[in-house]
Amino acid sequence: MTTTSTRGRVVRALAAGALAGVLAGCGAGGSGGHSGASVPPPATGAGVTRVTADLTDFHIALSRTTFAPGAYAFVAKNDGRHDHALEIEGPSGEHRTKTLSPGASDTVTVTLAPGSYEVYCPVDGHRDLGMKTEITVGATGAPTDRTPAPAPPSDSGSGY
Repeated sequence: MTTTSTRGRVVRALAAGALAGVLAGCGAGGSGGHSGASVPPPATGAGVTRVTADLTDFHIALSRTTFAPGAYAFVAKNDGRHDHALEIEGPSGEHRTKTLSPGASDTVTVTLAPGSYEVYCPVDGHRDLGMKTEITVGATGAPTDRTPAPAPPSDSGSGY
């Protein structure tokens, strides 16, 4: 009798494991039919600048700090241990990726107009935990993080 009940438990456990595997393969996670698995980012077309956004717990690191008006493909990769997403909000509207499981990535393409943008994680409370940064889109070809030129040395012996 012990062998039969043990065998029954093993069969039920194997069946449950097989069912879990089938359900996982159906892509139950994420929005838009994405399974949450890491998908290579789409190739950027001519005139689209690629920017990587590394999302960690709780920080966003962008691969560039200067932006001119134009099209950008923001490739967000979740390198953290919690779900994250990337949202870009400013004069060009609001654009975001899907919510990403750890290890997953997604791309959002945005045409940036001149102005200031907030880049942040829209997942509950993550912005308040520091997952935010700002970018400024300047005039075409002009860097936006300029350092002022140093003042000329003063001549202390001139009497002024």
